[in-house]
This record gives sequence, structure tokens and C-alpha cells, in this order.
Amino acid sequence: QVHLVESGGGSVQAGGSLRLSCAVSGFSASRGFMAWFRQAPGREREGVASIRVDGSSTRYADSVKGRFTISQDNAKNTVYLEMNSLKFEDTGMYYCAAASSILSGFTLAREQYSYWGQGTQVTVSS
Repeated sequence: QVHLVESGGGSVQAGGSLRLSCAVSGFSASRGFMAWFRQAPGREREGVASIRVDGSSTRYADSVKGRFTISQDNAKNTVYLEMNSLKFEDTGMYYCAAASSILSGFTLAREQYSYWGQGTQVTVSS
């Protein structure tokens, strides 16, 4: 059974930084993907960053390129999202997700992911 548990959210001022963590258990797809999504009140859940489990590729939403970095520590079964230069519009619930396989080009598509964590709240004040 796959379990994803996010942590590291909080409240920061604009320009600040946070690092989110996702503890992964029960997921071992060698060609799978891990990703971070976020959802602001009244808006749809959107893909922020993805990483292939073998570490061969990453992808970012245009809105976070150059500011966010996704990484993983396979020894700790943990996926991270380093967020720098945070903006008010980065506010939302951040979710970790996992998928066993994904069609090329769709690694930030919500419907491609089967496993989800409960989320961690990020609030950025302007």
C-alpha cells in the first residue's frame, strides 16, 4: 500500500523560502514519477514539478521555473520541493503524488497520478 506524507509547509513572507518533504512508502515503480501539485482556494489543482524516480528528468510549471527545485533522496525514500523567492500567488495546499508510469509530456497532469498525500499548507504573505 502506497503512503505519501507531506511536511514542511508554513507561513512565510514574500521573498522567503520553504522546503517541503514527502515521505514515500510502498511505492517502488522503477519507471515511475513523483510530483508536487498545489491548489489554491477556488482554483483547480495544478502541477508544479515532477521528477522521474530514476532521477533522469525533471519538469517544472512555467510559473515556478528558476525558483523551485524538485529532488529526491532514494536512501530516505523522500522527495523534496525547495521553494525560493516565494510569491503571494504560491499560496495553496501542496500535495505530493506518485504514478507508476506516465505518457511522455504529461508528467504535470493531475489525472496521470494514482497516489496522493494529504497535503501541506503554504501561505505567503505580501
